[in-house]
Amino acid sequence: MSAFWPAWLGGLGLATVTIGYHLSTGRTVGVSGAWDRILHWREEREVEQQNELFDEGAFAAALEAAAMEEFGEGTVSTAVLVDHDDPPPAATPSGPVPLVAQAAVLLSVFFGGLLAALISGRFELRADMGPDFAAIVTSGWLMWPILFVGGILVGFGTRLAGGCSSGHGLSGCGRLQLPSIVATATFFGTAVVVSTLLWKVI
Repeated sequence: MSAFWPAWLGGLGLATVTIGYHLSTGRTVGVSGAWDRILHWREEREVEQQNELFDEGAFAAALEAAAMEEFGEGTVSTAVLVDHDDPPPAATPSGPVPLVAQAAVLLSVFFGGLLAALISGRFELRADMGPDFAAIVTSGWLMWPILFVGGILVGFGTRLAGGCSSGHGLSGCGRLQLPSIVATATFFGTAVVVSTLLWKVI
């Protein structure tokens, strides 16, 4: 078997993951968002517990009573009052994706990459980034602070763009969302320019 899988097989796998995740959770897949939620799972759990205690009907009734007490009964229109007898409408899923789904995405990325490396015969444990990285950037101890700063910049860029290449490139572009198309074009356009500078110019 060749060292690399064919492009069509990789595309088919990405499409299967993206569509399957959307069908099973009702949300779009994104690796950076999943990682952020896993890191802050305690805070997320506290918010979920607070939301479970919140009674929307009681809040609406208290707000209505306070408005009537302050402004008089005639100031509150019955057209805008909540009808507590009507069942809530069936809407798209609200709130964040369950943590177990986010964890499954991250574990799938890790074990999928491990499986691909084992099958292709390219699995190797090493403490550097390989000869290409050493030739273009650096090697030795200086590699670690460069990778650290690079990771921070990637995280900052992900926050600034509102998502990473998986969220915008796979989910957003697949849904023809203009912000995702612009973000993905910026991602890959910058990558092409930087790669050309590193490999052809510098």
